[in-house]
Amino acid sequence: MDYSSSLSSLSFHFNSFRASANSFLSQYEPLLLLLAPLFSLILAHLLRSFFNLIHERGLKASLLGFLMSSVKLIPGVKSYIDREKQKVVDKMQSDGKSKREGWRTELPSTGLGTLVLEKMKEEKRKDVAWQGKCSGTVYIGGSEIDGHFSLINEACSMFAHTNPLHLDVFQSVGRFEAEVVAMTAALLGSQEKSSGGQVCGNMTSGGTESILLAVKSSRDYMKSKKGITRPEMIIPVSAHSAYDKAAQYFNIKLWRVAVNKDFQADVKAIRRHINKNTILIVGSAPGFPHGIIDPIEELGQLASSFGICLHVDLCLGGFVLPFARELGYPIPPFDFSVKGVSSISVDVHKYGLAPKGTSIVLYRDHEIRKVSHWPGHKVLGIFEAPTEYLVESGFVLFFRISCDPIHQFVAVPNSTYLSGLPMICFPFLPVLVLNSWYMANQWSFCSTGYLENTKTIMEATKRIQKGIEEISELYVVGRPDMTIVAFGSNVLDIFEVNDLMTSKGWHLNALQRPNSIHICVTLQHVPVVEDFLTDLKESVNTVKENPGPISGGLAPIYGAAGKMPDRGMVQDLLVDYMDGTC
Repeated sequence: MDYSSSLSSLSFHFNSFRASANSFLSQYEPLLLLLAPLFSLILAHLLRSFFNLIHERGLKASLLGFLMSSVKLIPGVKSYIDREKQKVVDKMQSDGKSKREGWRTELPSTGLGTLVLEKMKEEKRKDVAWQGKCSGTVYIGGSEIDGHFSLINEACSMFAHTNPLHLDVFQSVGRFEAEVVAMTAALLGSQEKSSGGQVCGNMTSGGTESILLAVKSSRDYMKSKKGITRPEMIIPVSAHSAYDKAAQYFNIKLWRVAVNKDFQADVKAIRRHINKNTILIVGSAPGFPHGIIDPIEELGQLASSFGICLHVDLCLGGFVLPFARELGYPIPPFDFSVKGVSSISVDVHKYGLAPKGTSIVLYRDHEIRKVSHWPGHKVLGIFEAPTEYLVESGFVLFFRISCDPIHQFVAVPNSTYLSGLPMICFPFLPVLVLNSWYMANQWSFCSTGYLENTKTIMEATKRIQKGIEEISELYVVGRPDMTIVAFGSNVLDIFEVNDLMTSKGWHLNALQRPNSIHICVTLQHVPVVEDFLTDLKESVNTVKENPGPISGGLAPIYGAAGKMPDRGMVQDLLVDYMDGTC
């Protein structure tokens, strides 16, 4: 009875509400009633997009972008901007376009035969003289015709034909990779108790691929662990551009956070950006722009407290920092000994002295790495790939382990022979031909070689830093921890200085915010430190006495790009430039 009464009362109230609603709505046009909800949804969507834009870009950048878009709607303005933009792009491309004249665009009707080698040598002789003149670029010391370069050339001829996809055939390649990963992991804290003892990883084609894989693994791991389907990651503005690529490739929202006054990742600022969708935060050891190590321990504590991933970019520092610490330099913790570090990228082709492109991505444990594996199937079987590329020549993997830091072959003691030939080993990975006993001895030798290299390069870096600090018109950006020195000026246009250094044959890296340039010191620079400082002093004096851009220099472009409030226009310039280079 109570149920029937309640149902009758509910029906009465519903009918009363319906009558009132119909009476109220009867004064409006039916079409208006139909369109009102649709317009409301559109308005709500626009408001949501607007507030999301404000949240992501900030009020100032959003208003500026809206203003620039509005200005471009004025007749003639957009075409004027496009013309001026094209002038800049043409200036940046002018030298490259002239060099492309005569390039082949079709297959030749008849082959060159062995003459192709002469053609290649001829073209190579036109390359810029890079020995000791380039920031970073070539990390191996010596000349191309001897030492470590000869080792690389021989390794190439030995393994160029191999296909590591067939590990049952090319078993040596699988062993080489596994041992290089293990030895690199040992350098970076895998044997420390705090690492958990499960560090594992893979070799990749370079630092960008290592970072991409680490980001993808973090995304998939956090999805399986926390169910995050709208992932976000937070990086300092000093982090490598590979994270921008990863965010675009893997549909991850990217937050770039300003660095602190010491040009390190700002832990408090990163903390403010963490939310329920955060999967990953990032630190560098050191950062590429200024050679400064981020506070990895603090970032590790932050990652642990929120249960998220922390990737450390050791692409530059992986084969320097462990040895610099051993030499007594004040190097803060940076590897798997730090709680909270979930993955590390380290380039073997930089200070590991392997050729391009050889890198390693390491994970704290197998649970994180497993999600990076891609199992697939073919008509005739199954296969699995832990990296972006399914196949690469075995000589690439061999390159990755033939990283002799002493730059020489080492003959086996006691004149040991095999098949009448002296046994030759490579100090970095002696397991190629030797037994485990001799391998252990050579590991020690290899560590000594890297230690000596690090000592040499760090001392050269300190000499360059001291020399720059003695030039009153310049200042060093922050306090470099490793082998990169960035410097700017409060009284000169530093990009004009860079143009003059370029005219003297130097190839340095231009930076912004603050406007500066840097040199990444390698073994190639050790013999030319004084030459560099002499040329730098002369360039500074020239700009001081005769300020203004030199003919053909890029200082006006760099300067304008640094001052452009609309960063989207800078991005458009770069896209147009790259689109016209190939």
